Amino acid sequence: MRKLIYGMNLTLDGYVAAPGDDLGWSRPSDELFQRWLDQERAIGLLLYGRKLWEAMSSHWPTGDQQPNATPAQIEFARNWRDTPKVVFSSTIDTVDWNTRMVTGDAVAEITRLKAEDGEPMRVGGATLAGAAMRAGLIDEYTIVTHPVLVGGGTPFFTALDSWVNLNLVETRTFPGGVVLTRYETRR
Repeated sequence: MRKLIYGMNLTLDGYVAAPGDDLGWSRPSDELFQRWLDQERAIGLLLYGRKLWEAMSSHWPTGDQQPNATPAQIEFARNWRDTPKVVFSSTIDTVDWNTRMVTGDAVAEITRLKAEDGEPMRVGGATLAGAAMRAGLIDEYTIVTHPVLVGGGTPFFTALDSWVNLNLVETRTFPGGVVLTRYETRR
């Protein structure tokens, strides 16, 4: 059975994007970017909702060709292109870069994918992750909290029908007061 991980940068008040889908607050340090890259190398399948897919696919296919790209950004772009991806959307017509589209029941497809053998999967995008959370499918949460309050936007967590108990498995600080906490779901 595959592990499903949900992890994103978020504000201290719990948002992955400020109003208007503004991500200007989430500039990772080189050290934090390297940490994300190290984790992404272990991921065998990326699961995206439409908004995050559009953000990622607008930059990372050519991220290694940007004039100021760091070695970690170059490697992240290459890894991103090579990693299989599934996009869950009923509004996008086509996808590219080692990606397939699912227009049907996201929870059913994620459940099916989890039942397979393979490397861990990462779910990205708050709406898609929210559906996986409510279905009890997420095994691990990686929360990278930036010391900024934005007052609204897209929340990291969704409303749940019942509690989810977690075990803290890692805490780490990064430049600028950024704190990573990683939790496993207690089953």
